[in-house]
Amino acid sequence: MRIPFVLTYVKRYRYNRRIQWIRTFQTISAIPEAHVTFSDGRVLTLSSGKLARMADGCAIGKMGDTSVMVTAVGKMKSSGSSFVPLLVDYRQKFAAAGRIPTNFLKRELGTSDKEVLTSRLIDRSIRPLFDDGYSCETQIMCNLLAVDGVFDPDVLSINAASAALSLSDIPWNGPVGAVRLGMVANEIVINPTRKDLNQSILNLVVVATSQNLVVMLEGFAENILQQELLKAIKIGVKECQSVVQCIEKLQKEYGRTKRILDEKNCLQIPSEIVESIRSFSEVHLKEIFSNYELDKSQRDNKVTLLRTLVIEKLRESYPNADSNILTEAFTKVVRSVFRTLILDDKIRCDGRGYQDLRNISCEVDLYKPLHGSALFQRGQTQVFCTVAFDSIDSVLKSDPVSVITGGLKEKNFFLHYEFPPYATNETGRTGIIGRRELGHGALAEKALRPVVPKEFSHTIRLTSEVLESNGSSSMASVCGGSMALMDAGVPISAPVAGVAVGLVTKYQGADTKHLEKYSLLTDILGIEDYLGDMDFKLAGTKKGITALQADVKVPGLPLKVIMEAILQGSDAKNEILSIMNETISKHRSENKTNWPILEKLDVPIHKRAKFLGYGGRNIKRLLCETGVQVTQVDDSTWNLFSPNQAALDEAKELIEEFLTEERQPNLEFGGIYTATIVEIRDAGVMVTLYPTMQPVLLHNSQLDHRKIMHPSALGLDVGQKLTIKYYGRDPVSGSMRISRKVLMGAQASVPKDFSSSSNTISSG
Repeated sequence: MRIPFVLTYVKRYRYNRRIQWIRTFQTISAIPEAHVTFSDGRVLTLSSGKLARMADGCAIGKMGDTSVMVTAVGKMKSSGSSFVPLLVDYRQKFAAAGRIPTNFLKRELGTSDKEVLTSRLIDRSIRPLFDDGYSCETQIMCNLLAVDGVFDPDVLSINAASAALSLSDIPWNGPVGAVRLGMVANEIVINPTRKDLNQSILNLVVVATSQNLVVMLEGFAENILQQELLKAIKIGVKECQSVVQCIEKLQKEYGRTKRILDEKNCLQIPSEIVESIRSFSEVHLKEIFSNYELDKSQRDNKVTLLRTLVIEKLRESYPNADSNILTEAFTKVVRSVFRTLILDDKIRCDGRGYQDLRNISCEVDLYKPLHGSALFQRGQTQVFCTVAFDSIDSVLKSDPVSVITGGLKEKNFFLHYEFPPYATNETGRTGIIGRRELGHGALAEKALRPVVPKEFSHTIRLTSEVLESNGSSSMASVCGGSMALMDAGVPISAPVAGVAVGLVTKYQGADTKHLEKYSLLTDILGIEDYLGDMDFKLAGTKKGITALQADVKVPGLPLKVIMEAILQGSDAKNEILSIMNETISKHRSENKTNWPILEKLDVPIHKRAKFLGYGGRNIKRLLCETGVQVTQVDDSTWNLFSPNQAALDEAKELIEEFLTEERQPNLEFGGIYTATIVEIRDAGVMVTLYPTMQPVLLHNSQLDHRKIMHPSALGLDVGQKLTIKYYGRDPVSGSMRISRKVLMGAQASVPKDFSSSSNTISSG
């Protein structure tokens, strides 16, 4: 009966603390607010204390007329997980842009790709600064309040999230600052506008904490030179310090006292348990990690078996110990032994040196029916990439808010990344694209987009399916995707390759500014990523860099380490490109026989109805029987998109059948002809000039000089013959223009009667 009482007490305690914090802000005459002025004069405003005051922390970031509200809420009780249970949700509101959702319900539904990618960006910026033992569920929610279409709210959200966590009582070792950098006319632009980004060859987000420590990098570029990228990162880290200092000032004046986590809310591993596990397993772990013959599965199985044996043996000495604590203690020992072998003994678990690549093999044109295909194998990472072409009307379109906030309106090139569970010898659900898959695919797409021609005749869909995974499958997707595009005949400007660089460090406490030791590892394995301190991905051509992403797992890294990682990654990237060029070095000069074909077709306006068919029946028939898609360019021009030449030839035969007319007479402009009435209508009479002709309307206004309301006033009837004058076709509608009333006076010539067999008929 005490449990409900304890829960009630905890809730009441938290409620009282929030009320006290709200009353503190109510006593302040002005809203807490701070301004950050960047070197280019643009101003970032951070404020708190007015909205969402029941949350543990709330901050509003504003730049220009774009505003974002970020809230931070953390539970008081531990979740018992071995990792930081952090959830970041970024939502774009149509109302913030003055728009109404276009779906049937007219409201925001599932998350878009832009929202997921921005959530990941914020998560990777703040996660490294939580304590290792912190295991309380924490949620960061970002609401777009207003968007002006000038400044992108994603970087604004990172700064507001940093301020919200700093002002809250949630234990967090921030703050961090974030800036976006562009390069226009060889000049670095701080926090560029959407217009600036359209002209920029660089789009880089830099997140740093105090003492110029880098926390996160993400960006893509138009083949930017290495020295220019290094310069941009240095400037970005310097600009971040202004944001950090501003948030620190706010925290000092208005921040809440941080919670003190007790043993129940923080995963504490007794040192005696760690030492016991070390004594039992250290020698065996060194043997496993020094056996270069083991592959990923064999190494994991041996470590798992050793863990089971050690924990069972440890149960004899610690029968009441929690299973989670024993498992975490073993993981801690594994991490320590693995890192010591790398730092002190300079040994990687597969026998490679720090800068060595795994064995690489490449293949292209694996399956003939595909437009393009490639298989890229690097160690135990295997990726199969395919290229599919479609008509330009199949471009991927973004939602209006994503376009306003800096996204592309339409993409004629996009990459889809798939990571099935069998790639790591596991079982699981398929069909649902997770945040990780979406992020990896977006990074690979950004790496390849700069080399794909912007004005290409087809829409390109590149798929990357990971068949085996042991580290850096996203960079393998870049390599395989580049070869698949060349195999498909896409005229890319240069081949692209990618590589992941890892890091293992040694430092005292949380002082990552002064590293005692560190080692950068080229082309990391999955275990080196899991037990290491950084996953730095870099992609580019021989000339420059097209994309990079740095995920740091420690509370910031010195600029020196980041610069060395870029240099080491560039060398590895060039080496991979040399290996890829042995298989394929440029796009195919001749198209494959199954390459899709795009042709233009001119259809006279007066034949448009026959071409389309009733209700577009002919167009649908073309698509169903031949696979040819028909799209309109203008009134008389149409595009035919065919999957291959055979389908196009078949479609042309059908189109010829649609448009073929029986032999028709040549009508002369101003000529006088005999017409036969086939139908009486209120607006006039339907007449034909020859037997196979489609009836045309002779309007009441053209029947007689007198104004008549109905043809019956003139005694006209079906089958009666009339003499009319031909004035050609209407330039807009293509319909015939004929008149009877102009001939009501004297006739200048004898009318021609095509209904008579004596008249000569020529093909029209």
